[in-house]
Amino acid sequence: MSERPTLSRRCPNPRVAVTRELPDRVMTRMAALFDAELNCTDQPLDRDALAAAMRDCDVLVPTVTDQIDAALIEQAGDRLKLIANFGAGVNHIDLHAARARRILVTNTPGVLTEDTADMTMALIVSVPRRLAEGEKLVRSGEWNGWSPGGMLGHRIGGKALGIVGMGRIGQAVARRARAFGLTIHYHNRHRLPKVVEAELGAEWHSNLDGMLTAIDILTIHTPRNADSENLIDARRIALLRPHVHLINASRGGIVDEDALTEALETGRLAGAGLDVWRHEPAIDPRLLALPNVVMTPHMGSATYEGRVATGEKVIANIRMWADGHRPPDQVLEGWV
Repeated sequence: MSERPTLSRRCPNPRVAVTRELPDRVMTRMAALFDAELNCTDQPLDRDALAAAMRDCDVLVPTVTDQIDAALIEQAGDRLKLIANFGAGVNHIDLHAARARRILVTNTPGVLTEDTADMTMALIVSVPRRLAEGEKLVRSGEWNGWSPGGMLGHRIGGKALGIVGMGRIGQAVARRARAFGLTIHYHNRHRLPKVVEAELGAEWHSNLDGMLTAIDILTIHTPRNADSENLIDARRIALLRPHVHLINASRGGIVDEDALTEALETGRLAGAGLDVWRHEPAIDPRLLALPNVVMTPHMGSATYEGRVATGEKVIANIRMWADGHRPPDQVLEGWV
């Protein structure tokens, strides 16, 4: 078994390679604090450029668009000791390979919780109320004015919301949804403390399949990993009742897109709100053609405040490591 990554000696002026353009405030601070190699084009590094950066830095600052797989980590230079991810999700980094090379990995949990919950709630409202369809109708110039039967959707008050994954974001969504009059159901690996359930008015379902049969809206808030890959597959989609709307602002790949598309095309599901995609930025043309799908370009965390806060967490992790201390946001899952 490979050893757990250990802290290095102090590294007072680490060479830091940043793979994407970050907010000006963050880039300026990184340039002032570190020997920073910045990507100011906002174009993802190709694989060769990414490999070259990893061979020549102490710290790599990647984003979700960078696939840091075992082969890249194996080729990395001996000086690479920290991967300080810009973002909370780390499914794009091979943690086991990093551990084998004694490379620490950090992320930025918590800072995007409220932003992602806001976007999720926007989708929860938008899909049943057909906001995207209404907006397109107005822009088309074909709207003939109000009518009693025009653009009828469904109210969300009184409906049952099922949340898969009741971590920080799931709980933030539950707080918002309760204010809209939704009843809260959730499936989580571990049950929340009763005091938290009471605060959220949430009912725990130990069995995901059982929850799926009892809800009106489903929203996904679990990380993407080996356990959650295609978690909502064709069999589970079939458990949902035809009037259900499905929301995913978590990660592409948790929902089987082929099965989801078929269910939407055939009327087995009423609609979907999607902010993430399995092969983004590529999107299945069949989904693009469906009027009952609200689509956004992976913008759940896209606020100025959130991006700056994320960058500040990255900087804090690097500085703590450079001073010879354990970074506050070291990723531990899969390392023990």
